[in-house]
Amino acid sequence: MANPRRIGELVREERSFSFEFFPPKDDAGEEQLWQAISELEPFRPTFVSVTYGAGGSTRSTTVRVTSRIARETSMTAMAHLTCVGHTRQELEAIVDSYAAAGIHNVMVLRGDPADGPRAPWTPTDGGLTYATELVELVRERGDFSVGVAAFPEKHPSSASLDHDADVLVAKARAGAEFAVTQMFFRADDYFGLVDRVRARGVDIPILPGIMPILNLANIRRQGELIGTDVPASVIERISAHDGDPVAMRAAGIELAAELCERLLDGGAPGLHFYTLNRSKATREIFAALNLAV
Repeated sequence: MANPRRIGELVREERSFSFEFFPPKDDAGEEQLWQAISELEPFRPTFVSVTYGAGGSTRSTTVRVTSRIARETSMTAMAHLTCVGHTRQELEAIVDSYAAAGIHNVMVLRGDPADGPRAPWTPTDGGLTYATELVELVRERGDFSVGVAAFPEKHPSSASLDHDADVLVAKARAGAEFAVTQMFFRADDYFGLVDRVRARGVDIPILPGIMPILNLANIRRQGELIGTDVPASVIERISAHDGDPVAMRAAGIELAAELCERLLDGGAPGLHFYTLNRSKATREIFAALNLAV
C-alpha cells in the first residue's frame, strides 16, 4: 500500500499541495474521477482527500475510493467523516473500517444538516454534537492523523469570527493536527483567521481551500449557502466577460492564481484544491503559478 505517513507531519515538513475529490455516483462519474486522479498524480500532491456524503450516504464508496488511491497510486489518501446521521457506535465502526482498509488519515467534520448549512443543527440520537467530540473519538480508536475544517469567514451558525477561532483552537487541543479552510476569495480573510488562532497560542497548520470560479452563478449560490462572500471586485472582473465563457473561465483561473500567489507569499503552508473531480482548472492554476510537475 502507498505511503501511510501522517498528513499532520507532512504539512509541517514541506509546502503542501493537496486535492479533494468526492465519491462518484455512477460509472461515468467513476471514470471521470479516476481520469482526474491520474492527471493530477504527476503533481505529487502532499495528500488527496475523499469527501463523505451527508448521513453516511457515500460511506462504502468513500472507503473504496480512498483505499484504492492508497493501494494503487503513489499518493497519501485521507477519508472524510461527519457526525451527521450516525450514533457513536456507528462512528466507531466506521473509524475501525478505515483502519482495516489501511486509511490512517481522517478529515473530521461535524457536517451539515440534511437541509443545508444554514438549517438548525440537531444531533442524531446517540450521536455527537460537536466536531471536537469526533476528533476525540477518532484519536481514541487508533493512531490516526486528524484534519478539521476552518472558516476564514464566519460559519453560518457561528456567533462571530472569534467564536470560529475558539472552535478551531478547541479542535486542535482535542488532537487535530491540521486544518483545511472553506473556500474564500480574499486573502485577508485567511490571514485574519490565522492571526486569531495564533493569538490563542495554537500553531496548527491551516491550509487554504481554493475553488476557482468557473461558473459565477454556481459559486455565488454555493457561497450564499456556506457563508462565503464573493467580493464585488471579483464579480466585476468575471462579469466583464459575460457572453464569452472562454474568457470568463480564463478570468476565473487568473483570479484563483493571484489569490494562491498572495497566500503563498504571505506564508500559507500550502494550497488545498477543491477539484470537483476534474483536473483541468487545477492544472491551469499550477501552470499560472509556474509550479512544475
